[in-house]
Amino acid sequence: MSEDVSGEIRLLLEQLVDRFVVKGGKAPDVIKIMTRELEEMKVAYEEDPDPVDDSAAIEEPANDWPGA
Repeated sequence: MSEDVSGEIRLLLEQLVDRFVVKGGKAPDVIKIMTRELEEMKVAYEEDPDPVDDSAAIEEPANDWPGA
């Protein structure tokens, strides 16, 4: 990834932290929560990088019953 993306991500993270600080949170607490959530997301992506492709999605049943 390029450094341009890194700078953009940092700006968005700063804005996100500020958003929760304005709501009464403390910056270190918000950053700690963000770090934990990012680690959980990282694990989830390692286990299933593209969950949209899962075939486990519930499909509508066919309406081909004799009485339907």
